[in-house]
Amino acid sequence: MSISEKFSNFQASKAVLFWSCAGCVVATVVVGFTWGGWVTGGSAQERAEAASTQAVAQLAAEVCFSRYLAAPDARVNLIALTEQSSYRRGGVLEEGGWVTFADREKPIGGAARICADRLAEVDPATLPQPAPVAAVEAAAETTTAQ
Repeated sequence: MSISEKFSNFQASKAVLFWSCAGCVVATVVVGFTWGGWVTGGSAQERAEAASTQAVAQLAAEVCFSRYLAAPDARVNLIALTEQSSYRRGGVLEEGGWVTFADREKPIGGAARICADRLAEVDPATLPQPAPVAAVEAAAETTTAQ
């Protein structure tokens, strides 16, 4: 008898069918969770919360970066910040209130580190020189006199 004849005459028992289906289910689950990217509901929730926290920190860091560079004494502040160790810069920004927003008592977690890293990349020479105090007072007097 040839192989094709044996295959065409094969009749599986109920036990063979059951164990074949069970094996297929187990193989599908193993492949799905290892290579298919499947996750449990708890893992998905944890990932979503982590992504949300990171997005808030990124947004707060962007606001911090913009506000820091828009400050009138940005050049002086940036030079002072870059003189700090890279580990201390985030703390300086937190203590200065640069990453504390909307009536919150605590700074946004992770934002100070991101903001400090972005500010460290800025060349202080590209920022405008702070105006001398006498020039600012003269400008204020001219504005009030008009």
